[in-house]
Amino acid sequence: MLRWCAIVLLVCTGAFGNPTPEMPAAYDTIIIGMGAAGCTAASTLSKAGKKVLALEAMDRIGGRVNTVPFGDGVVEVGAEWIHGTEQSRVYNLAIQNNVSVLPQDIDFEVYRSDGSIGDKKVLNELLTFSLSVIDDPPETPEPLGQFITRRLKDYMKEKYPALLADQDFIDNLLEFLDLVIDNYESSNSWNEVSTESKYTELGGYQHMSWHRHGYKTLFEILLNTYNNGPGYPNLDIKLKKEVTQIAWPQDPTQDVVVYCKDGSSYRAKNVIVTVSLGVLKERYTTFFVPSLPQDKITPIHTISIGVVAKIILLFDTPWYSEPNWPEYLWRGVEKEIISIEDGWVTKVVESSKPMGFSNGMTLWASGDTAKVVETLPEDVVKRKAMELIRRFMGKNRTIPEPIAMLRSSWYSNPYTRGSYTYDNLSTPQYPHARATLAEPLVDSSGAPRVLFAGEATDNTHFSTVHGATDTGFREANRLLTKAKL
Repeated sequence: MLRWCAIVLLVCTGAFGNPTPEMPAAYDTIIIGMGAAGCTAASTLSKAGKKVLALEAMDRIGGRVNTVPFGDGVVEVGAEWIHGTEQSRVYNLAIQNNVSVLPQDIDFEVYRSDGSIGDKKVLNELLTFSLSVIDDPPETPEPLGQFITRRLKDYMKEKYPALLADQDFIDNLLEFLDLVIDNYESSNSWNEVSTESKYTELGGYQHMSWHRHGYKTLFEILLNTYNNGPGYPNLDIKLKKEVTQIAWPQDPTQDVVVYCKDGSSYRAKNVIVTVSLGVLKERYTTFFVPSLPQDKITPIHTISIGVVAKIILLFDTPWYSEPNWPEYLWRGVEKEIISIEDGWVTKVVESSKPMGFSNGMTLWASGDTAKVVETLPEDVVKRKAMELIRRFMGKNRTIPEPIAMLRSSWYSNPYTRGSYTYDNLSTPQYPHARATLAEPLVDSSGAPRVLFAGEATDNTHFSTVHGATDTGFREANRLLTKAKL
């Protein structure tokens, strides 16, 4: 998994303006946010000949996909992989445009906090088993961690009774597995995740990398600018345009009016909102006039969005080649000597080798640990990251100092407020929350005036870029189909 998506946002106050019926709308549709959902909607509508305005709060396209030049290539600060190759809009766009995407084999080694190497075969077996039972959930929903723990202990009772009797090993293994699951789900604890979920993987390889092309290529393809393409003449994109309010009328003769923080306003027949769930949670009370109905507010409160952090290090010389996915398994005795303020370091249990540039390493964190990583001074994060790497991997090698570091800030970014959504313990009580969130706000004639897209609104592919693109396509076609009726 390690599912990442892309979306953007905008919000605050403004007066409700009612343009007169004789004033024609300047645009057919306004799209708020130019992440994966917004760019797909803009592309679909523009190809159909609609006049589209896209308003993006940040100074770049891509939302929670962010390809940054780094070292001798590029690095993904947000979404990194195409998860699945079968019936994937994202993968198909790459192939149709002759863009090579490469599978990244997840070849991992388990390092212990005393510098020794763990039993790769056994730990791989236990990890694989733990992940596989997710696809065989219990009839009665329960916390995912509780379910995996029970199933894993039953499995070990049959195959590894001696290991099961080693309480220190079991405690450390379960904490390690908890953190691995959290990195998949963007959760703070695997016991915040429900065993009941409609999430479905696409077929095919799950870690397809854009490598040195960068995930930015997807957006160039969508917006018709790849290989110096001309773009779309009927698509107007405005960056650094923070939306503060959407005034949506019940009167079919009136336009939707979108107000921006800089004092500008724009009118259209309808608007597609692709802001992240984190932004909706924070700003929905002031974003919409009239206010959202309660059936829309409930899923905003009910669905959870988590955060995943990356610490990306660049070295001037290669110091490791295999594995490309080091895993860090603490022993209780080493963990006990870590100070309270440095406790976040013990929650970083995975790293990976980016494919977009040479001589790099990405450390992964999630939940509260990810939030801490975003707020600490850069020199502290770099120093503690290197202490962690050297503790686990430096026993028989000399590890150089990094020459550069990047880190993500998806939670502290006011235009994202998180990484992606997951199914929490409320999911069984609100099984239709995502579908309800996706329903448009309509005027008195039943015409959709405010539409919603983004990974959080996809029932089965939430948390992924392909899920986000599917929702942008869905809402654009909702408008195009309505126009034909």
